[in-house]
Amino acid sequence: MSRILRASLALVTVTALVACSASEDPDDADGAAAEESRGPRTEEPMPEVPAGLEDIYGQSLSWEECGNGFDCTDVTVPLDWEEPDAESITLAVKRRAAGDEEPVGSLLINPGGPGGSGVQLVEAAPLMFSADLVDGYDVVGFDPRGVGASTPVDCVSDAELDKIRAEDFDTSTEDGLAAFAAAADELAAACEKNSGDLLAHVDTISAARDLDVLRHVLEEPRLDYLGYSYGTHLGAVYAELFPDNVGRMVLDGAMDPSLGSDEIVRGQAEGFERAIRAYAEDCLAGGGCPLSGNVDTAVGQVQDLLELASHTPLETGTDRTLTAPLMFSGIIMPLYDDAYWMLLTSALDAAMNQQDGSQLLFLADLAAEREEDGTYLTNSNEANIAINCIDYPVEGGIEEWREQAAALETISPTFGPALAYGDVTCAAWPHEPRVGPAAVTAAGAEPIVVIGTTGDPATPYAWSEQLAEQLESGVLVTYEGEGHTAYGRAGDCVTGAVDGFLLEGTVPEDGLVC
Repeated sequence: MSRILRASLALVTVTALVACSASEDPDDADGAAAEESRGPRTEEPMPEVPAGLEDIYGQSLSWEECGNGFDCTDVTVPLDWEEPDAESITLAVKRRAAGDEEPVGSLLINPGGPGGSGVQLVEAAPLMFSADLVDGYDVVGFDPRGVGASTPVDCVSDAELDKIRAEDFDTSTEDGLAAFAAAADELAAACEKNSGDLLAHVDTISAARDLDVLRHVLEEPRLDYLGYSYGTHLGAVYAELFPDNVGRMVLDGAMDPSLGSDEIVRGQAEGFERAIRAYAEDCLAGGGCPLSGNVDTAVGQVQDLLELASHTPLETGTDRTLTAPLMFSGIIMPLYDDAYWMLLTSALDAAMNQQDGSQLLFLADLAAEREEDGTYLTNSNEANIAINCIDYPVEGGIEEWREQAAALETISPTFGPALAYGDVTCAAWPHEPRVGPAAVTAAGAEPIVVIGTTGDPATPYAWSEQLAEQLESGVLVTYEGEGHTAYGRAGDCVTGAVDGFLLEGTVPEDGLVC
């Protein structure tokens, strides 16, 4: 089946990689860490503060209660780490105190994205993490530079973001591609106008340097860290910069820092195509599935629905229609977790049999963190584009992008067209990356646990294998299952391995399969 290549500005960079984990009943975890074995680790001296950064590392935290048992504070870091005495920005930090009287220490967490809010993730810690882990650690969430409650990237109004997410461009024509590029220019100009100098400094290397400041002001000699998805990239870069400061680090749903943007999008196209086929097979085997025939036929029906929306957007019972880019987002969101597949079945049934796009629009808005009143909870959509465009150099030009688009459609007839032409947006960006993708080794670091899920659509399992292989001290744990990331939704084996490592320092067997 050949489909018209179409694109939306909301989909033109690396697809958002925020961890999307279903809750696991903490009482179901096997609790590898026994209560009596927990407690503060042997006291270590604090690492020496980098020369010239004494004031930054030496700041004292002023915690304030911020509701529901949480404490909040702000941390000051340089806007530009090459000019640390110049302008500064703030990082929002939120802490959930451990249940134990003598916790192991502080566990910093990142949900992914890029653009995901750790301040939000810490609020969900009792649902996502085991009871042992939230008892044993002060769980600390932070919003990276440019994100959320930290000094944020700001581009457009909420109403304008609605338009960007819904706008559909026919990139198979010269006029459509030109209109797409013009819209990218407008977005880049708006981001530069409203974000100023920050836009040049939301790169992952700068965020990793911020992370070391957080470690120090929390009075931790080593960084204990749990990062999901893009959070694995942030953690791996940290380990490369500060290998001696790595404590107990878990990287779940790993990215491979050596990959360029085209390689990442190809991997995701393959991953999501495999995931829609896995979903279709499961749907056909159950009751109430709106799809029919074999897997090939069923996936073709999803493709036909996307093609229909590109010509005739579906009504939703609101003043918004379900365009093809919004439908793409609504379909792809439940593929992050097989616990949500039933939601996709219901939404597809409504769209295919009643021409009702309301459920798919709800799923698309859920992924974008849009509220019913039209407001967005965070700036994750804008931050995602900004961080990706400053992390990944633009590769090639229009002819190469056309070839890549054709390859993506072959790799993924369902999702490839919507993932194409990401470099058009970043080519319009007012700032270029200072560095490019590179492998990491983190030579000298303590063991780093990398978790890969065999059916992960957003961060394919091969990336976890590759990251664990690159890291000198990498330890690979495999979860055989569907969905994005593992800890918090994958059962006792993964929970036991992670908890045993973080709480007791017990390194899982390299190659453990759960």
